[in-house]
Amino acid sequence: MQMDNQGLGTLDATGELAEQLERIGTQILNASRAELYFGMRFLDVALSSFDYQMNTEVAPFGTDGRSIFYHPQLLGGMYRRNRIQVNRGYLHMVYHCIFRHIVKPVNGNVWELSCDIAVEHLVDANYHRSVRASKSLLRRETYRRLEQETNGKVLNAERIFKILQSWSLGEKEREKLEQEFYVDDHRYWESQKPNRQPDPILNQKWQDINEQMETDLETFSKEASQENGDFIGQIKIENRERHDYKSFLRKFSVFREEMGIDPDSFDYNFYSYGLSLYGNMPLIEPQETKEVKKIEEFAIVIDTSMSCSGELVQKFLEETYSVLKENESFFKKINVHIIQCDEQVHSDCKITSEEELKEYMEHMELYGQGGTDFRPAFEYVEQLVREKEFHDLRGLIYFTDGYGIYPNRMPPFKTAFVFMQEDYTDVDVPVWAIKLILSEDELG
Repeated sequence: MQMDNQGLGTLDATGELAEQLERIGTQILNASRAELYFGMRFLDVALSSFDYQMNTEVAPFGTDGRSIFYHPQLLGGMYRRNRIQVNRGYLHMVYHCIFRHIVKPVNGNVWELSCDIAVEHLVDANYHRSVRASKSLLRRETYRRLEQETNGKVLNAERIFKILQSWSLGEKEREKLEQEFYVDDHRYWESQKPNRQPDPILNQKWQDINEQMETDLETFSKEASQENGDFIGQIKIENRERHDYKSFLRKFSVFREEMGIDPDSFDYNFYSYGLSLYGNMPLIEPQETKEVKKIEEFAIVIDTSMSCSGELVQKFLEETYSVLKENESFFKKINVHIIQCDEQVHSDCKITSEEELKEYMEHMELYGQGGTDFRPAFEYVEQLVREKEFHDLRGLIYFTDGYGIYPNRMPPFKTAFVFMQEDYTDVDVPVWAIKLILSEDELG
């Protein structure tokens, strides 16, 4: 591609010169996009999701998920020195959008640094010649430390953020890392705008791109997936379904009749007309029962293998207790079994009231700490159903890290496996089970 670089040395571009600079900047970014596309065709939609806007305040470029803003002089100088750096910068910004760093409601230097490290780790793991570059000693050592602390888990921004916080970086050490991993200007991110909530349309745009990309990588582009390091792993984590635990419990609701007036089925017009016509004789009486939707009985199985921590189990039960305390959330009589199981069932505590659950939590003791086999718990619950301990069991919630042996057949009740965000990996949950991902924030 031939370009006229005249005028890149000035910043007060107006009129014809500004049009020339804008044309050159667009040519550079288009060339970079094309080169990336030939090596990573699964990114075609993501690479083409931007328009380009010249802005002399940005250094050297940045994105808000819709546009790429670039400084004409800095972009031109980078392209002349080494066009691979432009390619890497373009891919870096695309990754920020794919993993929705631009719209996540988190702010602060350490968070932005974590996002930069996460995407640079992916770029450095990409072996395509359009982005291949040597790594500094600081960069290699940072990756080594992070990988060591995560024990081979995917290095996404959230995980890196927690690790960096645990390092208690000094200001100089943090600034050194920021300088090493700085690629783009984050001023256009939604999180940088005060009192701004994430744009749902923008978030959905990149969510749709992610889901299509994950499908393509798993079906048509398996080789490309292998050549791009942890990219597919991060995509899976970003696209996993998230639930609010309280809303999730409502999935196990049942309809029952309780004493009480049902205002939705009562017609006050006929009632009032009868009183006015016959004095004290209404034409219709209020129904004495109403149909309500509340949680009646379900089973909670706690994985007590060595991989599940007591602290997270406690938080999980506390959230369950908070739901149980809510008015109109449960029938007056409940039937909840809390079962502890690793490779065998160790305990079963029957809960019939919120007071009993509170008592259980205050004196909870975990039994087991062996391996993980989900089958004994399912066999035990099915035995309880046969023995009429459950009359209308609608669901089983299995709190676990996912490492274990799953039943071969679908049980006669709804099942959900609940994972904590920091412990989650892409486990092969059976198709008949719901996969529920929670974070510590969602557990209060």
